[in-house]
Amino acid sequence: MKFPRSRRPRRPLLVPAVLAAVAALAPGALAAAPTGLPAPAQGLNLLVVGIDSRKGLTAAEKERFRLGGKECDCTDVMMLVHVSAGNDRVDVVSLPRDSLTSFPDRHRDRRTGKLHAAHQAKINGAWSEGGSAFAVETVESMTGLPVHRYLEIDFRRFMDTVDRVDGGVPICTEKALKDPATGIDLQPGTRPVGGGEALQYVRSRKADGQMDFGRIRKQQKFVVNTLERLREDVLHHPGRLKELAETLRGTGATARGITAPELVRLAWRLRNLRPDRTEFATVPVRGFHPVIAGVGSTVAWDEEGAAEVFRRLREDRPLPAADEVAPSQVSAATYRPAPGASLICP
Repeated sequence: MKFPRSRRPRRPLLVPAVLAAVAALAPGALAAAPTGLPAPAQGLNLLVVGIDSRKGLTAAEKERFRLGGKECDCTDVMMLVHVSAGNDRVDVVSLPRDSLTSFPDRHRDRRTGKLHAAHQAKINGAWSEGGSAFAVETVESMTGLPVHRYLEIDFRRFMDTVDRVDGGVPICTEKALKDPATGIDLQPGTRPVGGGEALQYVRSRKADGQMDFGRIRKQQKFVVNTLERLREDVLHHPGRLKELAETLRGTGATARGITAPELVRLAWRLRNLRPDRTEFATVPVRGFHPVIAGVGSTVAWDEEGAAEVFRRLREDRPLPAADEVAPSQVSAATYRPAPGASLICP
């Protein structure tokens, strides 16, 4: 429908039109999920995981982007995303992949079909032993929060999704970053990257001396800058929005998996959300546990601080400020929530 110039709607109203157009492009798509995207009274919790999988990558891509190593068959990234009930705030809490947890007795291994006895493990092993359902259950057990939807992204889908963003996604650094493991070599400043270089950036953990905690902050910065690019461009083009959602979601079956139409609907719910209404943090960490036989070196959560973070989310309240949580024994792991606006590249 075309509007006379004087009657054209303002820009924020484009998103409902986008939603309708997506439905027209894919008849019945918005009704694909049996129950639709939930709208819980205390907010929506989405678990986003990144899988260390090279499936679908070409030999040339593996060589160029340093992806030829052995995949861990685990979740390298775990982010718990809380969308407030009023859709006016988003809090993202990263869960370090080496966080120590305990798996319950008689859980079934998705690789072998065997039942495991109770044992200690790293949180990233939940997906390996029990797939998406067990990863969700483990996060719910550790946080006390319900996980309403789940999004699983492997290397191929990550690269393809970033490549759908015209002009790439900006990454920035104040100091030179060079990581021989991933091949990333950045000079100070800002520049846009495509999918392959983006993957090198979010996987890098040896360039700044901050281990996995530095990598988590890079991942959070990349998420913020990707969302900002999408808001500037893709959100207002229904065909491209539909394609991007389908690329990101993929076709694999997962427990409580969010659908591509639900991703579109979530974008609609958050259409007016400003970057300063988002906040990113890593779960409060006390330090490291002594090495555990069969498990290795693991991250110890600050039980009191973590409980407060997840209590706030459970009550649909903003994250606690940095000075409300005790500092970590590891300086790089000290709890410091960052507004999304502070992570946008200049």
